[in-house]
This record gives sequence, C-alpha cells and structure tokens, in this order.
Amino acid sequence: MTYWTAVATSESELPSVVRIREVGPRDGFQNEPEIIPTELKIELIGALARTGVQRLEVTSFVRADVIPQLADAGEVLEGIDVPDGVSVGVLVPNERGLDAALEHRSKIDEINVFMSASETHNRKNVNRSIEESLAGLEVVLGRAREAGLRCEAVISTSFGCPYEGNVPPDRVLAVAARLRDAGAQEVGFGDTTGMANPIQVRRFFADAIASLGDGVELTAHFHNTRGQGLANVVAALEAGVDSFESSFGELGGCPVPPGATGNIASEDLVSMLHEMGIETGIDLPALLACARRVQEILGRPLGSHTLVAGPVEWGA
Repeated sequence: MTYWTAVATSESELPSVVRIREVGPRDGFQNEPEIIPTELKIELIGALARTGVQRLEVTSFVRADVIPQLADAGEVLEGIDVPDGVSVGVLVPNERGLDAALEHRSKIDEINVFMSASETHNRKNVNRSIEESLAGLEVVLGRAREAGLRCEAVISTSFGCPYEGNVPPDRVLAVAARLRDAGAQEVGFGDTTGMANPIQVRRFFADAIASLGDGVELTAHFHNTRGQGLANVVAALEAGVDSFESSFGELGGCPVPPGATGNIASEDLVSMLHEMGIETGIDLPALLACARRVQEILGRPLGSHTLVAGPVEWGA
C-alpha cells in the first residue's frame, strides 16, 4: 500500500549555495524580557561576525520607550568590530529612524524596512494602515538608496495573520511589487507567528518568483512557533529560494500577539543545510559557540535543537 507520493523535485534542482542573514542581535534581542548590556551585545556581534556569516542585522533605530532593549543602537554600532566582507544592517521603521541610522553611516551597509500584509497587524505593530506604511516606506527607501545603502523590505504576516487569519497571496505580492518599485533590492516574506505550512510556502514562492521577476532578491523568514520552520525552509528551497533569515539560539519572535515564539535557529538551519549538501559558508561549531554564549548570558535554556543535541556526527 502506498502511503505517500514523493514531490517531483530532484536534488539537483535545489540551490547548491544558500545565503543566510543572521538577525538575532536585532530580532532576537528586541524580544527578550531583559535588556542585554551593550558591551555583551558588542561581544556577541563580534563573535557572530567571525562565524562566516556574511550579512548581520545588528540593531534597530526605534523609539526607546517602545523597545528599550535596543535603545543603545548607536553605541552598539560604534562599538562593534566587524571583519571586511560582513555586511552590517539595521532596521528602520520610518524617516526618523533613517535619520538616526545615517548619523552612523560609516558603520552601516544596508537598511531594512518593514510592514505587514495584514491591516490589523500593521495597525497594532506600527499604528498605520497598509497604504500609510507604503507611502512612508517609499520615501525611506528612496532616501536610503540615495545614501548608497542596500535596501531590504520585510513583509510581516505574509503567510497568515493571528487577527485576520488568511492573508491573500495576491495582496502580499502587490505590497512586494510596490516596495520593489520604490527601491527595495530584496524583499523578505515573514511568517511572523509561525502559521505557514510547507505546501503553502512552496506555492507562494513559486508565484512570487514568477510575478516579481529577476530584479529583486526574495528571502524567506520563518518562525518555529508551531515546529514547522525547517520544513518550510525545505519547501522554499524546492521553489527556488536561496536566501533566508534566522536567529542564533532560536531567539526572537513577534512582540505584538501572544505566543509568537522565536525564529528558526541559525544553527539548526545551517546544520540541516550542510547535511543536505548545501553550502552556507558558515562555521557551525563557531555558530554554536555563539548560541551557547547567549544562553549563558540569558541564564536559561534556549529552543535550538542543535544547541541541545549537537551537530550530526557520523561514527563508525
């Protein structure tokens, strides 16, 4: 009796190399209940920058009264020591955030902007409608490009909203097209509260690649809220995606709805990809050392599976 049918995707069709942006120092730290001291953030960022990660999101210029965990953004940027070849990114919510980031222009290579594809989540997160966010971000992206910065736009709730449920893919792709046309060289699609499933992901990215064209990099950002994060990565790979965001130690989550736990762990992602024969350029033991260090700093166990079990080792 046949219980399942294999997907018609051969190993040769999967990407041979995957790009990973480490977002833990921003996405992870901002969601922690405690404030990590600036000097420890600088230590962790320096260590992460020496794991082979080529892109690193280090902080965000947001209101300190809203996210006090990142109130030291400028101090962090001025204090970090990052090797040549590692691209440093910061998240900016609006023009005021961009102005603050540009005060540290020599330390920054790229900026990330964000909004939601769900009206309700967008209002709860940034107190704006989708159209208001788009209008504001079009200005931010234009100014950032003029300043010579690479620009990514991240669309939250791309695979579902905890308040509205289904988010029509056509709406997500229309938002992505507006952001691309405004100057985003990369568009990231966020599974903000871990609602995506592999079939949905495969179909979505196949449509996204077909509709958005070759002029923009497409990135997947999955959360492991319901344990499907790595399965969704494989589905995205099968659709042709070769760019992902993740957070060491499985830190992070969305601060708006309850229960939105962390991103997929960078070390779990790297371990899986390496086992699949896909290169990342990242030194897994060095990355695990960073995860162990942040676990020590936070003083509690983290959700990363590879941190608990260790990398796969084939014995005799």
